[in-house]
Amino acid sequence: MQSDLSKLGPLAPLAGIWEGEKGEDVAPSDDRGTEHNKFHERMTFEPIIPVQNHEQMLYGLRYATVARRIGETYPFHEEVGYWLWDPVERQVLRCFIIPRGIALIAGGAAEPTSMEFTLVADVGSETYGICSNRFLDREFKTVRFELTVTIFGRDRFHYKEDSLLRMPGKPDLFHHTDQNILRRVSG
Repeated sequence: MQSDLSKLGPLAPLAGIWEGEKGEDVAPSDDRGTEHNKFHERMTFEPIIPVQNHEQMLYGLRYATVARRIGETYPFHEEVGYWLWDPVERQVLRCFIIPRGIALIAGGAAEPTSMEFTLVADVGSETYGICSNRFLDREFKTVRFELTVTIFGRDRFHYKEDSLLRMPGKPDLFHHTDQNILRRVSG
């Protein structure tokens, strides 16, 4: 049994398989400077059955992404998790894990027909927060995560992420950004 797409609110257009060929990644380099990477990625959003927790009902998509730098075979980034819609609270949530040892729950307000929404997570938040392993907490502490998704009809969407990192010896936060335009390939 799968989720009724009409119950997914602003997430409904994302159900399916997507690919992006011109992603832009700005990240800390090995020497703690800045590197710029072009990448392509594949995202999969699979509807799940509704999740009921007492009087709360969530509708969602199981989510996975794999990103490869242009010209490289092996991924430099992967994620797995869930995108959820809470129709009573009018909240979109993204709960995901990155196999570098970081987990996030980001959330934000949206209407059922929203074609753009922003999700935020802050370190220390008890609702929409960030948890990292010891190395990342010490060397690349993510203190804030922001994601804006803009849906352009049925077959194209754009996202822009900004992970604000605190790094030892750097007075300013580092803006680790990723963005891409994805096109539907299935679903």
